[in-house]
Amino acid sequence: MAFLQEAEINCPYCGETITILLDPSDIDQEYIEDCQVCCQPINFFVSDDESGELSVNVSSDNN
Repeated sequence: MAFLQEAEINCPYCGETITILLDPSDIDQEYIEDCQVCCQPINFFVSDDESGELSVNVSSDNN
């Protein structure tokens, strides 16, 4: 069973720092989730680096 990992991202719309939970089973997946502050849709792309650490890239829905 993989454990969820916390990560902090900045909303591409309002700039607020948001804490999210990353699921290791989501590697190389893209999904949309609303900002907890401004409710705008954020595109998330979860990946892993060479050392196996999870990373997330975010962008606005307009990109």
